[in-house]
Amino acid sequence: MRSSTEPEAPYQNRTRKGNSRSVKLVLLIWILLIAAGITAAYLYSNHLKQDMLQQLQTDSRKQMDELKIHYEAKFEELSGEVKELESKVQSFNELLTFTKDNATNKTDNSNKLYTQLNEVKKQLNTLQQKMDLLK
Repeated sequence: MRSSTEPEAPYQNRTRKGNSRSVKLVLLIWILLIAAGITAAYLYSNHLKQDMLQQLQTDSRKQMDELKIHYEAKFEELSGEVKELESKVQSFNELLTFTKDNATNKTDNSNKLYTQLNEVKKQLNTLQQKMDLLK
């Protein structure tokens, strides 16, 4: 006689083999899904990084262009002021020369003009320094 456990033994082996294969299959699928998720996350983060870099480059170029326009306008403004001051210095120089030629020892006009000329020269030097900084 056979015991009641003998027929069940081959059935249990088949079930364990079947369960073992299905467990391996499920684990393989999970590993593939995890790998696909990691790969997708990596590719998406690279895509976002590239977009961010392009946006930063565009913003930087825009800001640099605006800065360049601003400095060019300032430079033109200062150039105009320098030209104006140069003409004033020239006219003061001519006036000073004329005054020195016509002045006597009693008049103090040449000293006043000379003082004004020095002030204009100081302003001209200040503007020249500002222009040098803008360059």
